[in-house]
This record gives sequence, structure tokens and C-alpha cells, in this order.
Amino acid sequence: MAEKRSIFEEVGTDTKVKAAPVAGAAEKAKSAARRAISVWLMILFALVVVMIAVGGLTRLTDSGLSITEWAPLSGAIPPLSAEDWQREFDLYRAIPEYQLQNRGMSMAEFQFIYWWEWGHRQLGRVIGLVWGVGFLWFLARRQIPTGWTPKLLGLGLLGGLQGAIGWWMVSSGLTGTMLDVASYRLATHLGLAFLILGLIAWYVFQLRRSEVELLQARRQREQGVFTLMGVFIPLLFLQILLGALVAGIDAGRTYTDWPLMAGVFFPPESTELVPFWSNFFENPALVQFNHRMLAYLVLAFGLYIGFKAAKSALKGVRKWHARMGMALLAQIILGIITVVSIAPWHLAIAHQFLAVILFVLALRARFEAGYPRPENLRG
Repeated sequence: MAEKRSIFEEVGTDTKVKAAPVAGAAEKAKSAARRAISVWLMILFALVVVMIAVGGLTRLTDSGLSITEWAPLSGAIPPLSAEDWQREFDLYRAIPEYQLQNRGMSMAEFQFIYWWEWGHRQLGRVIGLVWGVGFLWFLARRQIPTGWTPKLLGLGLLGGLQGAIGWWMVSSGLTGTMLDVASYRLATHLGLAFLILGLIAWYVFQLRRSEVELLQARRQREQGVFTLMGVFIPLLFLQILLGALVAGIDAGRTYTDWPLMAGVFFPPESTELVPFWSNFFENPALVQFNHRMLAYLVLAFGLYIGFKAAKSALKGVRKWHARMGMALLAQIILGIITVVSIAPWHLAIAHQFLAVILFVLALRARFEAGYPRPENLRG
């Protein structure tokens, strides 16, 4: 029997409630792929952070020159016999660090520094393997979003370049009268590590949001804060490089008073090296002076941006810039404590690790200013 219809019902009206439309399977697959790639990148991020910490400890234990050959593949296998260990020890005894500083070192002492450097290089191989397997997996499954293949491939190429620069750094300490690696090569090595870390972090921020969300978010951009952070982050990066120069020549253990340096504002010996430009890389006085002065500039500029961001109507912008400001203050205080304590290894590593946190927080703060999340502006 035909269903009775109401006399008040409009002609053509469908009385059945239609189901709400759901996202298409293709969009769900794209979203899942972006999440999976971001997880892979976060694993790489964690490994790079560990790599930076291990690299710092390798330097602090004077282990970086213990392996005198670059063997990207065969070097993954450590010495397995007494003869192998003796060969490695003989190679080390031929370089200036042993002859001028560690003469008389025992095999056990050599093995201690060897394992630190071997672990450092092995971790680099692990990072390369994790990148290679992940990249090929997503590429084969055609899950890489449009336009992202060059970005992800670029991370791998930068990782390979980092390995080459690492050997370029080590090779500087194997001849002549060098007791350590060249400080500017150390700064280049650390700087590239932070560049890779920053790119990974930025890519993760992007992949955790859809392309549509990012395009819509740009309309709410805090342009002033976003632009200022575009200046602040390079300054912070430069400060990290200066920190590497300080570490490379142990300048942090040379002038251990604060706020003055050996009782004066500007040590007169800051420009005594010839040629003049070498003072910026090799003179402990000028290197530490530059690191201190730039720290004050970064602090002042960072706090200024924080005050600007505090006026934003967007909660995310205020929150992440406040976190960056707190990390910046903590880093300055820790830096002062490290200097006056004559840079013990645990404080030096903490200072380096906090630099990683500050750098990533600065990137996140800029991302939030550039791509703010939708909010109820009435609170």
C-alpha cells in the first residue's frame, strides 16, 4: 500500500534524512600518508638530536681524531682482533695529537676514545639508513605528496654532505702541529647539523596540517611577528656557529669571569694574531667576546619579538613565543653559569642541548605566526 503523505508536505520533498557527506577515500589516504611521513621525519629528528649530543661528547672527550681513516662502508665494522686494534693504534700514534699531547697513552685509553668516535660515525650510518629505507618506501608506494620528493631527497643529500664535511673536519687535525680539528670546520659541521634539524622540524610542522589548512591559515598570518622571526632565526643560527667556534678552541675555559673578561670589557689581546682575520676563528679572546656580544643582541631582539607577539589576538602565537622567550632566558643564564664554572662537560652539553630546544622553539613560534590555527578570537 502506498505510504500516506501529509497534505501540508511540499511536492518533491524527500522525507528521508540524508547521511552527512564524508571525506573521500583519496583525501583520507593523502592525510594518512602525510601523517606517516611526519612520523618518519620525527624519528630522523630524534636521531639527529642524539647525533648532536654524541658529537659534543666526542669533542669533549678528545675522541674525534682517534679514527684516522674515512671508510663509509667498511668502517662500520670495528676492530675485531688484537692485530686490528694494534693497526688502528699505530695509525693514531702517527698523528700530532698523540705525539704532542697523548704520548704514552695505553691501549685501553685509546680504545675508550676510539669507541666514542666509532659510535658517532655509526650513528651517522644509522641515520642514513633510516632516511634511505623510509624515502624508498614512501616513493615506491607513491605516498609522497606532490612537490615533496625534492624536499625529502634533499634531506638525504644534506646528510651525505654532512658525512663528507665530518671527514673534512677530522682531516684538519691529522697533520702539522694541530691538536684538535680546525674550529671553523667544526662550526661548519655543527651548523649543517642544525640546518638539517631545522628543515626536518619545519617539514613536520607542515605535514601535520593539510595543504588546504595551510592556505587558509596564511590569511590570518601575523605578518609583523613572522617577518621579525625571519631575522631572529638567522641571528640565533649565527650565535650557534659562534658557540661552535668557542668550543672548538676551548675559549669558554679561557675567560671565566662575567660580565667582564679578565677584568676588562674588551681584552686587548683580541686582535694580536696575524693575519687579522684569523682572530675571528682562532683567538680565544675575540671568539668569546663575539659570542657574548651577539648573545646580548639575540636576547634583546628575542624579548622585543616576545612583547610584540604578546599583543597578538591568537593564543598559539602568544604561547609559542612565550615558550621561546623562556628558553632564551634559560640559555643565557646557563651560558653564564657554564663560563664561570670553566665549562665542565655536563654544563657544556646541557648548553648545547638547550640550544637545540631554543632553535626548534623559534622555528615553531615563526610557524605559528605564519600559519596560525583557527581560533575563537573572543576566547
